[in-house]
Amino acid sequence: MIWTPHATVAVIAEDTQGRFLMVEELSRGQVVFNQPAGHVEEDEGIAAAAIRETLEETGWQVELQHLLGVYTYKAPANGVTYYRFCFAARPLTRVSDVLDKDIIAAHWLTLEQIRDLDSSLRSPLVLQCLEDYRDGRRYPLEVIATPQT
Repeated sequence: MIWTPHATVAVIAEDTQGRFLMVEELSRGQVVFNQPAGHVEEDEGIAAAAIRETLEETGWQVELQHLLGVYTYKAPANGVTYYRFCFAARPLTRVSDVLDKDIIAAHWLTLEQIRDLDSSLRSPLVLQCLEDYRDGRRYPLEVIATPQT
């Protein structure tokens, strides 16, 4: 068997009231909560994937500001190891009400509300990324090299 890494992106977007953009989605038949997140597509840049996934899942355009970190998670449900590139972004404007088919709704939630959802979070990385954001973790976007075309 050939092992293929699963590169994913996630976005932490905070509004002016201190709430975070989250998605309520169906995953393996269960309703879970996550940051706007998804897989990097073939020939797609990591930052571009983060912007695209946020728009597709929430209808919001965002401006990436920082990389929060690169996280590794092996999902017990399927045994797949995911590499999550998590970004901090500034929400700009909501441009669409059309969301990906597995997305139930986009919500703005406080950190306390998200912590209360603990058993409904898609993975432990959801809260870990938020805590790292709240603790001030920030890396410049330039740490991710983008090939020149």
